[in-house]
Amino acid sequence: MSERVVVDPITRIEGHLRIEAEMNGQDIAKAYSSGTMVRGLEIILRGRDPRDAWAYAQRICGVCTLVHGIASVRSVEDALNYPIPPNAQLIRNLMIGAQYIHDHVMHFYHLHALDWVDVVSALSADPAATSQLAQQISAKTAADLGTSSWGKSSPGYFSDIQKRLKTFVDGGQLGIFANGYWGHPAYKLPPEANLMAVAHYLEALGWQREVAKLHAIFGGKNPHPNFIVGGVGSPIDLNSDSAINAKKLSQVQDLIKNMQAFVEQVYIPDTLAIAGFYKDWAQKGEGLGNFLCYGDLPYSGSSADSSDLSDLLFPRGAILNRDLSTIHPVDLHAEGEIQEFVAHAWYDYKDGKQAGLHPYDGETKLDYDDRGGPKPPYKQLNVDDGYSWLKSPRWNNNSVEVGPLARMLLLYADSSAPAHAQAKELVDYSLTTLGLPVEGLFSTLGRTAARTLESKIVADAMQTWYDALVANIRAGDTQTFNDALWEPSSWPKQARGAGYMEAPRGALGHWIVIENEKIANYQAVVPSTWNAGPRDPSGIPGAYEAALADNTQLHDAHQPLEILRTIHSFDPCIACAVHLSDPETGEAIEIKVS
Repeated sequence: MSERVVVDPITRIEGHLRIEAEMNGQDIAKAYSSGTMVRGLEIILRGRDPRDAWAYAQRICGVCTLVHGIASVRSVEDALNYPIPPNAQLIRNLMIGAQYIHDHVMHFYHLHALDWVDVVSALSADPAATSQLAQQISAKTAADLGTSSWGKSSPGYFSDIQKRLKTFVDGGQLGIFANGYWGHPAYKLPPEANLMAVAHYLEALGWQREVAKLHAIFGGKNPHPNFIVGGVGSPIDLNSDSAINAKKLSQVQDLIKNMQAFVEQVYIPDTLAIAGFYKDWAQKGEGLGNFLCYGDLPYSGSSADSSDLSDLLFPRGAILNRDLSTIHPVDLHAEGEIQEFVAHAWYDYKDGKQAGLHPYDGETKLDYDDRGGPKPPYKQLNVDDGYSWLKSPRWNNNSVEVGPLARMLLLYADSSAPAHAQAKELVDYSLTTLGLPVEGLFSTLGRTAARTLESKIVADAMQTWYDALVANIRAGDTQTFNDALWEPSSWPKQARGAGYMEAPRGALGHWIVIENEKIANYQAVVPSTWNAGPRDPSGIPGAYEAALADNTQLHDAHQPLEILRTIHSFDPCIACAVHLSDPETGEAIEIKVS
């Protein structure tokens, strides 16, 4: 067994992910991705009322917060053919949109930017030169995109930021900036660009706290806002202090404008400025060349039917082998399309580890000891057998990448999608600004840029949805809930449904089987399972594994910054992709609610 470079844990937050890289000199020849913790929320949901499923499922992750709740209520609504009012769809869209903007900005500045930004280098920056740089890039983007420039860019502003940073360092620690590979030769930004990025890192901390208020307005709280099967739990009454009233709607409008301003005037300029120094990463870290998108966000606001695929802001489909001329249709219900495999996962299926199961028939049977799970402490995983608590999802037996890059590629390729023209304009503008060909999209750099550009698309769409909601209210339509199928006595004896959504990290699906008014089976296939899953029975790697083996070289195996760059470009969230058990008995934890 050859010695591998091990990075464990690789995530700054959001669960435990281990990467082992097999080297050929300085090149990564093969990589192995392992989710190293386990839980069983899918087991916990069995036998429960389907109307309560969202409240449990939403706790799969505290960072993605509402996405599992949305997917869960949609799965029940799909199973029962349960329509929701247009206002409910618009409110859900606004909440999902706020999640996108919040999540993408937080990812770029607080989870990924430090892979490109040398914090300590900012101490040697000239604040006056930093001010000039910030104003220059913000003004250029504002002129190109028709927005206004960011106000906080004076020499005094950056001088104050530099003093705050120096206090961290002089105190003997870097505080929130600790544990970085500062001084690594792979960092290319000049000190002034580093200082600008650190300033915006700190600014984004306060900004994201404000954005989260939209969830509290419509959902009562954040994280984990409240939802309800059949609509949303936020009534509209302009004369009530507790319901959605004119004051709260005005707050929502202000929050949308705040999101648009930060994305247009800070996030996009910073992304393009930083990318300009790392254009070699437009040739690294793609891997599979296959992309999948479930589609999401009914765009027009005139329909509450999320099954109307023609009206989705993000289209549904798959792209194979980089071929943007052909979009393959995707059916979430077809047994042969989406399947999960466990050939290299610590699970077992009744039909054996080579079998693939559609989520309707999915099984969650833990099997660590008999599936190659090493006894701790261990140096390396047993990659010939099971080596992850993540399964291996496949679409028509294809290993695919999901997430912002998949969505932007679908928009770029699909002329019928509502946001097609805007997406194409933004992508072409970015490629021209950076002097890169279209092929540059298929990369670590392209993945990071796609997340930024779709933030602009979603922020603009939020204004469309807000305007539609206000127009409905002015016309006298204040309905947010449909109680027609609320009582289980009206349900069929057996039903099954697929609740889909495009979470910020990619295609998220919850599949539910209902029998005699209770949940008979429940399976969630999440974005980080699609991307971070291990090899399948044919030995085909997942998206993380393939991306790391795509033209990635390590300058120093003891400071594997290059691995962090590519994995963080996916924005891993392993908490979503794992399950929980008792380490002594192996049994799922039993939770009783009185």
